[in-house]
Amino acid sequence: MQRSYRRITSAVMGLALVGLILAPGAKASPPEIRPKHAHGVRGQAKPNRNGGGNGISYHNGRILGTTKVVEIFYGGQWTTPAKTLVHDFDTSLGGSAYYNINTTYTGLNGARVVNAVNVVGSIDDAGSQGLALSDAGVRAVVAHAISTSGITNDSSTVWMVLGSRDVNLTSGYGTQYCGWHTYSTFNNVNNGYLATIDAARAPSACEEQTTVSPNGNPGIDGMLSVVAHEIEETATDVNLNAWYDSRGYENADKCAWTFGTTSTATNGSKYNVTLGTKNYLIQRNWVNASGGYCSMSY
Repeated sequence: MQRSYRRITSAVMGLALVGLILAPGAKASPPEIRPKHAHGVRGQAKPNRNGGGNGISYHNGRILGTTKVVEIFYGGQWTTPAKTLVHDFDTSLGGSAYYNINTTYTGLNGARVVNAVNVVGSIDDAGSQGLALSDAGVRAVVAHAISTSGITNDSSTVWMVLGSRDVNLTSGYGTQYCGWHTYSTFNNVNNGYLATIDAARAPSACEEQTTVSPNGNPGIDGMLSVVAHEIEETATDVNLNAWYDSRGYENADKCAWTFGTTSTATNGSKYNVTLGTKNYLIQRNWVNASGGYCSMSY
C-alpha cells in the first residue's frame, strides 16, 4: 500500500491524519499526530522492485534495534484463547528465521535491526476511547495506555492497538486497509505504534483464509499476518523516513498478500511458518540483499 501523504500526491486512501498538503507555515491539528502508512486490503497492494540496488532505498531515518512491543487488547470481545494466540505469536516472532529478514536493514550508524521482539507488557482496555476509533482516537488509546499502565516507555517501544471485532477503525478498515502504523511523541518520547483489528470484522478484505485457519480462529489468524507486516515495517521505518522504495512501498508492502510455499494443516488450512509450537499463514517480507526478493526466511 502507498505510504504517507507527505510524498504521495494522489489520495489513494483519503485518510491522511494531517491532510494531503499543508500550506507553508500551517500546523497539523492536533500537532503530534503524524501521517500513517497503511497495509491495504487483499488484492490492493502489489509487490514491486522499484528502489535502490536491492529494490528498496534508505532515506536516513531512524530504525529500531531490538523491538519492544506492548499489546493493547482493545474492545469488549477479546477471549482468553484469542489473546493467548496473539501473545504466543508475538513472543515467538523474535529470533525466528522469518524476523531475521529485518536484519538486512541498517541505520545511519550501520547498526542493524536486531532479530528480537520482546513483549514488555499486555493491557486490557475494554473501550476507554469508544469502539469507533478515528486515527486520532487510536493515538488517544496509546496515550491512555502509556499514562495509566505503568509500563516503562522508551523510543524502542511499539504500542500495538489490537481491536476485537466490535471495534471499528473509522478511516477505512476493511475498505482501504487492514492495518497501519505511524508514530508520535508521548511525554517527550518518540514512539511507533500500530493499529489493526480481528479480521473477522472484514473477512473478505483482511483474511486470507475465511473458513479454516491454522489455529482454528480465522479472524485472529488473519490479524496476525497484518501484525507481522506492521511490526517489521515499524522496525525498519519507524518515523516513515527510513526504508521504502521509489513508489513509497516499505519492506513488507513489497511482498503484501503473497505467502510463498505453503503446507496443509490437519484441519485443511494452509500455513507457511511454524513459530514456537503453532503454525501460521503470514505474508512474506522483502530481503534487502542479493538484489532483493520476497521470502519467509533469511
